[in-house]
Amino acid sequence: MPVREDISALLDTTDRVLVGITGPPGAGKTTLARTLVDDCSSTQGADAVGYVPMDGFHLSNAVLDRLGHRDRKGAPDTFDAAGFVAVLARIADGGETVYVPDFDHTVGEPIAASLLVPTTARLVIVEGNYLGLDVPRWDGVRPLLHRLVYVDADAEVRRERLLKRHIAAGKTAAEARAWIETVDEPNAGLIAGTRSLADVVVDGL
Repeated sequence: MPVREDISALLDTTDRVLVGITGPPGAGKTTLARTLVDDCSSTQGADAVGYVPMDGFHLSNAVLDRLGHRDRKGAPDTFDAAGFVAVLARIADGGETVYVPDFDHTVGEPIAASLLVPTTARLVIVEGNYLGLDVPRWDGVRPLLHRLVYVDADAEVRRERLLKRHIAAGKTAAEARAWIETVDEPNAGLIAGTRSLADVVVDGL
């Protein structure tokens, strides 16, 4: 995989490499990100790699309800973008162990300090929809990444994956299709505009 070769070359030039994995919903970002994390863990050890999912920076459902944004969950303004950038900056600095949140899909909520990036981590995989977004707050992400990989996939393949994902999370088929049309696909269009900012474009797994 060219991504693996590129990461290996980068690791020869610097102490810590931050690689972003981005792309539209359902493209296969998480699969690629976790594959890279697992590969590094198996060859270098768990303390040689860190994983930072952007989804951990979702605003809680309670906050989304308060803001009136629950029906748009997943849009750029439903995340703590400034907090995400601040954590990435600490990780890029490399001087401390950094604890990061994850997202629990079973309850649909972010969970604080679920993951850690140890000081020994030479590779940090950052995964999320909006890593290349060039708007205030989000525009602080891209400069912190050594590489940005865009994961693409056929629209129908993505939509089928999303349908299954939403149904598994408790939505009816009709609710899932409505969410895809009104939330996921508009977000996908926004993310597609960041494709040209990626260093590498790969097909989703």
